[in-house]
Amino acid sequence: MDRRGFIGTAALAPLLLSSAGAGAATATAGTHAPLLPAPLRSGDTIGLLSPSSAVNEPLTLQLAGEVMQALGFEVRTGAHFASRRGHLAGTDAERAGDINAMFADDAVKAIVCVRGGSGAARLLPLLDYDLIRRNPKVLLGYSDITALHSAIHARTGLVTFHGPNGSGSWNKFNADQFRRVFFEREPMRYENAPDDSDELVPRRNRTVTLAGGRAQGALVGGNLTVLTALAGSPYLPDFTGKILFLEDVAEAPYRIDRMFSTLKLMGALDRIAGLIFGECTDCNPGDGYGSLTVQQILEDYILPLGIPAYRGAMIGHIRQQFIVPVGGRVEMDADAGTFRMLAPVFRS
Repeated sequence: MDRRGFIGTAALAPLLLSSAGAGAATATAGTHAPLLPAPLRSGDTIGLLSPSSAVNEPLTLQLAGEVMQALGFEVRTGAHFASRRGHLAGTDAERAGDINAMFADDAVKAIVCVRGGSGAARLLPLLDYDLIRRNPKVLLGYSDITALHSAIHARTGLVTFHGPNGSGSWNKFNADQFRRVFFEREPMRYENAPDDSDELVPRRNRTVTLAGGRAQGALVGGNLTVLTALAGSPYLPDFTGKILFLEDVAEAPYRIDRMFSTLKLMGALDRIAGLIFGECTDCNPGDGYGSLTVQQILEDYILPLGIPAYRGAMIGHIRQQFIVPVGGRVEMDADAGTFRMLAPVFRS
């Protein structure tokens, strides 16, 4: 999923908003106390939304609904769930209206995003953050949904969840993560699944320690491209003392370097307590010479910070992925390549 076009277009809107009178919002963004959603139970109603790109096949929408039913939920779809405008799943007003309507609907206990792609950042000025604050509920998705996670947490304090989209793979690992997080409300310890291949020495699902040590803080982050596209806007959380988690897909290393440079220049990296880097899928250097590797980029930007950091967590555009609470307080262990919840992420 290539976001180069997204960087050049949708990213511009929040930057313009920031320079056109959003200063008051910027001053208070990210300072809200944690706001916890209600826990989920089998039989609850789940709202399915399409906040970003449209899907190519109607079957994809059907499968997303069947997944939620298989997990034990009733399903309610947004009014513009299957709409399309260009590459987007409807107009900005339609997609934002569906989000606001789902948060306002008392019968809907959680919101699951059908897919990512691009376009969620266009909705951020249209969301009713006061309404969301009054009706806190689970929001699940990843990739382009990073824009929603960041803005909603920054403007309301709501803990949301970075994990599989409705149309993604719901393999045994992901379904188990869902049940443990949302039904059993387990204080999760996130440790990569063991390599189930026949290799003498495990090669898959390895973590790599960049800088050892432990750190505690609330999780913020998500997709690197989408997160840095919000620079200069009132829709980024406060990074001070936070554990930053990142992932990306199909980005050349020079663009990864540019995005880390943005995080450095905006002061975000200097304020974090630790870094968890997930998978950067298909982010390999091109043929020939002249390209840094992702490992070198991480060493250049992270090692001088003197904070615990590791890479390889099961977060990102991969088949099996963690479901992690954005805004939830965790402790990370960079030597072990693990992190764990320190506080409940649902209200009692």
